[in-house]
Parts: sequence; structure tokens; C-alpha cells
Amino acid sequence: MTRIILASSSPFRKALLHRLQLEFDTANPDVDESSHNNESPSQLVTRLAKLKASAIGKTLNNTDALIIGSDQVAVCDNKILGKPGNLKNATQQLKAISGKTVTFHTGLCLLNTISKEYQCDEIKFFVEFRILSDVMIANYLKKEPAFNCAGSFKSEALGIALTRRMFGDDATALIGLPLIRLTQMLEHEKVNVL
Repeated sequence: MTRIILASSSPFRKALLHRLQLEFDTANPDVDESSHNNESPSQLVTRLAKLKASAIGKTLNNTDALIIGSDQVAVCDNKILGKPGNLKNATQQLKAISGKTVTFHTGLCLLNTISKEYQCDEIKFFVEFRILSDVMIANYLKKEPAFNCAGSFKSEALGIALTRRMFGDDATALIGLPLIRLTQMLEHEKVNVL
């Protein structure tokens, strides 16, 4: 039986993968997530998704497994918005994206450890933010300190109140694991979700 391993410690990605009702394990890939010089957001998330899957694959000694790697960055005004980490940075991020559209780039990679085949893709999702007052930002971050989320907001929770509209091909890409594309990748490996 082929093991499925999610190369992530993210509770959000884990919760998303549970939606597919597959048995899987998780493993934390210890990789350097810094960007390279002149690397586009698309190149960055695709490289990191592959790097995460590969890092876990190297620990398995040719065990039959499918390893899922994923990475995400948010981009506004051609600048990558990282995870803010604290209240001050989150406040600055939300002020900077007020009234603007943020592109969330999510890299996805599925590694077959036996064939050594990588399936990699990048899925974009777009969030148009409302014009946010200082009071709205302060109230939001008090109720939901989204310091570990790119762009300082969680669309699956109160962060939805910050948005005017969201659009793209796969809403789960916004949360960090594009399930539509992942289902297709798994089916290519003869793992049928349905």
C-alpha cells in the first residue's frame, strides 16, 4: 500500500487534506524557505513545494510513498508579503493591502518515491480587499491575530470580512493546498479519491 505523506506542519493544510478522506501521515520538512535572487513568486513557490517533498523523500529510503509538498506566498504591488509574525507587522501589511488586490501563489508538488516522478504546478488565487480603516484593522487583529498567515488574514475565518471579492479556479489554493489539482495528481498516480 502506497503511503501518502503531507510534507507540512501546517494545521490548515492538514485540515484541507482531510477533506479528501484519504489516510495520510504528516512530516515537517526542514528546508530553507528564503527566495533566490531574481526568483519570481511562481518560481519560488514551485521550487519550495518540490524541495519540501524531496526533503521528506530523502528520509524514506525508497519506501513506496506519495509525498505532497506545498508552499504559498502573497503578492501585492510586486512585493511578496510574508507571514507577519507580530501585531506591528500585521497592521502594516493590512494597511498596505487596503483597497488592493492580492495574488496568492500556491505551489504544489507530488513526488512518487519509487518512480522519482515529480508533478508540480502553481495555482493562483486573487483577493480584492475592502478599504480598511485603522479601527477595522485593529478590531480584526484583536479578534483574529493572523500572524502566521501570508497577508495577515485567514479567509476561512473572520478575515472574510476584510474582502470585497475573491476569485480563482480553486478556493482551497487560497488556504494553502489546492485540492482540485491535487486530486488530479493523485489520480495520475492511480489513487482515486472517489
